[in-house]
Amino acid sequence: MKKPKKTPAPALNRRAASPAGLTQLGHAASQPASPDAAVLETVANPQPGVTYLIRFTQPEFTSLCPMTGQPDFAHLVIDYVPNRQIVESKSLKLFLNSFRNHGAFHEDCTVSIAKRLVAAMQPRWLRIGGYWYPRGGMPIDVFYQTGKPPADLWLPDQGVASYRGRG
Repeated sequence: MKKPKKTPAPALNRRAASPAGLTQLGHAASQPASPDAAVLETVANPQPGVTYLIRFTQPEFTSLCPMTGQPDFAHLVIDYVPNRQIVESKSLKLFLNSFRNHGAFHEDCTVSIAKRLVAAMQPRWLRIGGYWYPRGGMPIDVFYQTGKPPADLWLPDQGVASYRGRG
C-alpha cells in the first residue's frame, strides 16, 4: 500500500503578491509629509453589482490647530458603498496619518478627507463623521455625505457617543 503524499503546510510568513499597480501594500512605505503628498490607492471592487457598506474607523486621528500648532484629536468613521473601486487600507492609513503634522481646522480636515476618497474611488455613496475632541472647551463634530444612501443599504449607526466630558 502506498503512503499518501503529504501536502506541505502553508508558510505563515509568505507574502502574497500585491495586485498590479499598488506601490505601498506589501512594500516598505514612508509616512507622507502632508495630505497632498499622500497617495490613495484603489483596487477593483471584489463584489461589483452588490450593494454593501465598507466602514473604516480611525479612533485616534490627529492633526494640528492651524492657529496654535497644538494637536487636535478626533474619532473618524468613514462609511462608503463602493462602485468599481475600493480604497486600499494601507494607503488610507498612510493618508490619514499624514494629517499628524498638518495644520487645518476640523471642518477642513473632515471634508478634505471625504473629497479625496471620492476623487480616488468614485463610490456610489460616502459619508464621514468627524467626532472631534474639545478645543477651547467645545467639541466640534463634522459630518459630510455625498447624497442619499442607496435605498437597499443596511446603514448602521456610526456608534460614537456625543461628547459628555468628565462625569
